[in-house]
Amino acid sequence: MLDSLKKSLVKDMPRILSIPARYCPFAIQSYALEKALKLAFAEAIDDGDLAFLENRWLKVEVSDLSASWFITFEAQQLKVKSVVEHADVSFSGNLNEFVLLMGRQEDPDTLFFQRRLRVEGDTELGLELKNLLDNLDFDNLPDWLSDSLQKSAGLVAKYQAA
Repeated sequence: MLDSLKKSLVKDMPRILSIPARYCPFAIQSYALEKALKLAFAEAIDDGDLAFLENRWLKVEVSDLSASWFITFEAQQLKVKSVVEHADVSFSGNLNEFVLLMGRQEDPDTLFFQRRLRVEGDTELGLELKNLLDNLDFDNLPDWLSDSLQKSAGLVAKYQAA
């Protein structure tokens, strides 16, 4: 019974989350994303590892949420916008694939080669971003965030294909 509930949750979560993603004001979305990115990439920001993203735009699209965000690096901060004139590179995929990636249940190469995550545009910039994700140290995240990512990814890994 509990396994059935967990499997249903993994299957239905994108549909459930698409409602707040669609109706939440972008100002709130960008604020939350910028804070989360600041936590996740604090070490990379301090080390200057995001300079390659200055004056460049990454589009992150979560297809099954019908949601996308544009991210750049300026003034030593990651900034999120709802619309830009041109994205230099785009990463797109379904929510569960991003959860697996962020929870370290799948590596970016596997997801890209299996076409579960797609990269379009400037492939050199995409490769730099993928390498940054590969080297991201989640041990620097607050325990509650790291634990949430790992538990969510574990559920997706176990129940997505079941």
